[in-house]
Amino acid sequence: MEISLLWIGLGLAALGYFLGDGLKNFKNPGNRFSEYPVLIKEKDLHSYVGLTADEVNELLQKYPDIPKIELKGTRYYQYHHFYEWLSTKENFKQKA
Repeated sequence: MEISLLWIGLGLAALGYFLGDGLKNFKNPGNRFSEYPVLIKEKDLHSYVGLTADEVNELLQKYPDIPKIELKGTRYYQYHHFYEWLSTKENFKQKA
């Protein structure tokens, strides 16, 4: 009888632990880009990239194939896609 109560107690303790751990992040599920917006306006892009506005404008003019979304005449850049594009070395190879 005592052993079965022990297993019930351990089961309830494990249940409480897993429920409590799951409720910790109920409203804020884990997301590695949660502190950054999904879409960034072209005029605000420099503040997320860490470059000056002039450097970003030069980059956008030099590489017009950067992944972007255009809605009602405003260009938006997806944070994740922009950093993936920026991190690929093939975009910055010098042409011979």
